[in-house]
Amino acid sequence: MDKFMQAAIDQARQGLAEGGIPIGSVLVKDNEIVGAGHNRRVQDGDPITHAEIDCLRRAGRIGSYRGTTLYSTLMPCYLCAGAVVQFGIKRVLVGESRTFQGAREFMEQHGVEVIDLDLPECHTMMREFIAQKPELWYEDIGQL
Repeated sequence: MDKFMQAAIDQARQGLAEGGIPIGSVLVKDNEIVGAGHNRRVQDGDPITHAEIDCLRRAGRIGSYRGTTLYSTLMPCYLCAGAVVQFGIKRVLVGESRTFQGAREFMEQHGVEVIDLDLPECHTMMREFIAQKPELWYEDIGQL
């Protein structure tokens, strides 16, 4: 497995260990991780702190996002896809989209290359979480 996707999976596991939703993300520039984060909605009581947003916040001001790649264990939602488009991130690698189809088409319409790796590990992690805590999942995707 790609070391950057593994880092995103590690972030997802960290979020789960903290009592949150197991979604992780890393931002890579020049073959180095410049930001890493996980969904912190539950931990912070903040509806906006999705994994990709946490990752971008932790990356801080890096200047241009040209040449960056965002890794996420789950297909980004419209909120996170909007940040991808806004900052000009042109490549997103996703662990899986079977659980949540997200905003792939939106990103692609804005020139973002989206690669869905369909990793069983990512799908299993989400499936098990949703079975155990469906209320947190449906709150996260706005369907509670």
